Amino acid sequence: MTIAENELPYWMGLAHIGNWRTEKINRLIAAVLKEKQMSLEDFFNLDKADLERGFSLEEADYVKLAEIKAEVPNLAFLAESLIEQGFDIVPLNSPDYSFKLKNHLKLKYAPPVLYLKGNKDLLNFDSIAVVGSRKASPEGLDFTEKITHKAILENKLVVSGFAAGIDQYALESALKYKGKSIVVLPQGVTTFTSGIKQYYQQIWEGDVLVLSTFHPKARWTPQLAMSRNPIIYGLADQIYIADCEEKGGTWSGAIDGIRKGRTLFVREPAPGLKTGLHLLIQKGAIAVNADSDTGKLSAQKISEDKTTEYSADKTKGTASGTQIELF
Repeated sequence: MTIAENELPYWMGLAHIGNWRTEKINRLIAAVLKEKQMSLEDFFNLDKADLERGFSLEEADYVKLAEIKAEVPNLAFLAESLIEQGFDIVPLNSPDYSFKLKNHLKLKYAPPVLYLKGNKDLLNFDSIAVVGSRKASPEGLDFTEKITHKAILENKLVVSGFAAGIDQYALESALKYKGKSIVVLPQGVTTFTSGIKQYYQQIWEGDVLVLSTFHPKARWTPQLAMSRNPIIYGLADQIYIADCEEKGGTWSGAIDGIRKGRTLFVREPAPGLKTGLHLLIQKGAIAVNADSDTGKLSAQKISEDKTTEYSADKTKGTASGTQIELF
């Protein structure tokens, strides 16, 4: 199934509609595409009377939808510009959309649109995420490099949030050991021009995929940085936390992951030193010693997504998996 380019502006408008939760957006999209068997373009061309008869909408929703319709010409121009620059715009119902995001985040949290630059096949490779504090400790950096190296040896890619500290070190470690990485942005793709230039060769060679779920022109904000964390977790089969304080983005992301039933692995903290890592262990995270735990990462305890298996051939870039269909 190929998503018609004329549909993309409507997807973009809905994805970034203000004051709507992701679940509400996705449920409306599902109602239009799956239940009513309509295109988004046809949906937006319905008059209010038809909308009232066919969909459960509030009065304020009609105003929002009218605003999107008015913005469609501008969004169409933006979509065309992105495609010309080599970006991919991947809606939730596209076969290119990440299996893992659908399965981990479900309809309630899965972002309606992904903006990508690079090798889309990386979305379905076996993967780990290594996250942690911006003010990384020497122990955290050492743990990050060792865990990343083990992952690369097992043909797993590394998901990075590109934040200073642990996240960026995980990315650099992956590339140091000739591995692959997905960079999850806390901003829009058009505001990451310096990063794309920095990793242009790796992007071109298929070793790095840049991904954003935010409006292409969105600039970094603390709120977007926090909103990015579930995407990092959603793209990873295994999640490792190298450093963590009792507040901040790493802590919030970990607590959200635990709440969603994800298994977290944390660096085994030194005895007697109370950190956020201790508290996460108390909440069910599993302590890992990167030196003594010599077995494969895949052999460590995993209790999530028993119904879905992913495999990837690193050299060919192929991937397979069982997708939970939302549409």
